[in-house]
Amino acid sequence: MEAIQRALRVAPIDLSVLVTGESGTGKEFFPKIIHRNSPRKHATYIAVNCGAIPEGTIDSELFGHEKGSFTGAVATRKGYFEEANGGTIFLDEVAELPLTTQARLLRVLETGEYMRVGSSQVMKSNVRIVAATNVDMEKAVAEGRFREDLYYRLSTVGIYVPPLRDRGNDIIMLAEKFAEDFAEKYHTPRISLSEAADQLLRQYRSLAIAACTSLALPRPQPITPSSLPTTTMAAKLKARPPLVTLVTRLMATRRSFNSKSFVDLTLLFLAMISFKI
Repeated sequence: MEAIQRALRVAPIDLSVLVTGESGTGKEFFPKIIHRNSPRKHATYIAVNCGAIPEGTIDSELFGHEKGSFTGAVATRKGYFEEANGGTIFLDEVAELPLTTQARLLRVLETGEYMRVGSSQVMKSNVRIVAATNVDMEKAVAEGRFREDLYYRLSTVGIYVPPLRDRGNDIIMLAEKFAEDFAEKYHTPRISLSEAADQLLRQYRSLAIAACTSLALPRPQPITPSSLPTTTMAAKLKARPPLVTLVTRLMATRRSFNSKSFVDLTLLFLAMISFKI
């Protein structure tokens, strides 16, 4: 996959990286690839979901704060940039950062300097920043929602992760990997795909993960199209049925699993419907 090769090539070079692509394409794996193949691999790696942190506390989370700097600040606290000094910070959903925080982040990228909330002492941080977003950044810049200078600083190297539907042979590779993982986790026989089943997965593509759930269950070898989600399942997934209905259908499989693995299976199906066809 070209995106993985690009991540491996840039990993040893201490540059900021911006990973872009649709939701559900696996962007969160690329910062780990970069970190684990970089000179910083033995230092701290911290992943931050910028979209999940309230605007009022994001500066404190990233840069830390002094005791008494705001209501509830009962003690001095280190921020992620201080905790990850010498390592890598992954800023997921970076486009959700408020403009004031973007200005602070720009200073870190330019000078390595920042200040805790409520402090006048300049601190230094040596971190590598890898960011990710599913937002059209050029549009966000044009609309004034994201700083242009920060955008160019973050995207020193850009990595685009294409959606699963455009990744050709990756579909079969992922299907085999998920099926192998399921077989190992649930102690079921390993499976292989018939040529017809292979073609069916290529046709539906983003149904590969759903198919792997079927593949993990004990079935005759090799797996044929009748063992895979058919056009009927494809139509159901495209219609995106209510989660309660989906879980109810899953109940029919629970006799084949213990309670924990059934929960895992249910969560996999719920995650699966977020993939784009």
